[in-house]
Amino acid sequence: MFKIVDKSIISADEMVVNMGPQHPSTHGVLRLKIITDGEIVSNVEPIIGYLHRCFEKHCESLSYEQIVPFTDRCDYLASMHMSHSYSMAVEKLLNLELPERVEYIRVIVAELQRIASHLIAVGVFGLDVGAITPFTWTLRDRERILDLFEMLCGARLLYNYVWPGGVSHDLPPKFIQKTHEFLDYFLPQIDEYNQVLTSNKIFIERSADVGVLPLDVGINYGVTGPSLRGSGSTFDLRKDEPYSVYDKFDFDVPVGEGLMGTVGDCWDRYYVKVLEMKESAKIIRQALDAIPPGDVHEVLPKKIRPPKGEVYSRYESARGDVGFYIRSAGKNMPDRLKMRSPAYCNLSVLNEISEGWMMSDVIAALGSLDIVLGEIDR
Repeated sequence: MFKIVDKSIISADEMVVNMGPQHPSTHGVLRLKIITDGEIVSNVEPIIGYLHRCFEKHCESLSYEQIVPFTDRCDYLASMHMSHSYSMAVEKLLNLELPERVEYIRVIVAELQRIASHLIAVGVFGLDVGAITPFTWTLRDRERILDLFEMLCGARLLYNYVWPGGVSHDLPPKFIQKTHEFLDYFLPQIDEYNQVLTSNKIFIERSADVGVLPLDVGINYGVTGPSLRGSGSTFDLRKDEPYSVYDKFDFDVPVGEGLMGTVGDCWDRYYVKVLEMKESAKIIRQALDAIPPGDVHEVLPKKIRPPKGEVYSRYESARGDVGFYIRSAGKNMPDRLKMRSPAYCNLSVLNEISEGWMMSDVIAALGSLDIVLGEIDR
């Protein structure tokens, strides 16, 4: 017989501490209800919903074209990934085959966005455990990517760039040259991050062998992306279920190896993101060198009215496996839309990797999961 423990009942030696929703270390409007005995944590309950905007229900009253800007606002640190994943679902519903130039452009901006998102994740994680300098460096380098996006579509955070059937603009003059220049500058910077943060003795003591996520536990909780790959899994949709033109590129899937002997700790989840930035740069270079000519608006539909049916589309975002389920009733707006948020599933494992650790370690564990509340709450 399983013994059911009611964790809402606390002993005389325990107390409840609320961390957030207005707390710099909760990465947004998240409240953590922490039961603690002194400094030792016995339970963590994430309280979400402070940023809820009824995104999925709202989509039932919007046309397919009007939904794109709202997808951008789900994961606002990787907006290109959200609009790309949604557009792929709509294109699957329409049975559209895109020009190769569109696919190459999408891969280029998706991998630039992955680097930009991971820069925030790496910098903020360092900040969470007390390292200020790397955060200023990652912000500086992220600005260079935002300069490229501004050149591309005029926006720096919410882009409305990837549309069902194509993209809003073709690449501007000198974009390819400027992107190559950025990559030439950026790759040596990763080595500097490693010198000042990755190999830092204090950083290692705060993150290695802390918040260990066993691979089977991560799989059972539905954890995906760098958070699962940090536990040793090689699963990456770009490799295992290739979409767009990812099957044309040569890149590796970094996994956690356990710096101090234990695979799946906070350091592993951090370092996988560092290595993924190098792999993204590798993909971008290959795409820039092989991008074909063509019209990016060639198959862009003037009016989207898919036939009756339903689809589910998957996408490897900066945080993991994004899914869009769309049911069409044959109208110009979806009958039902549901989004699978990888950050939501990743956050659900927080108690598993925090129980028994100290209060300060909860901050490290949460930061290593790299959540975005706009995507979780929707």
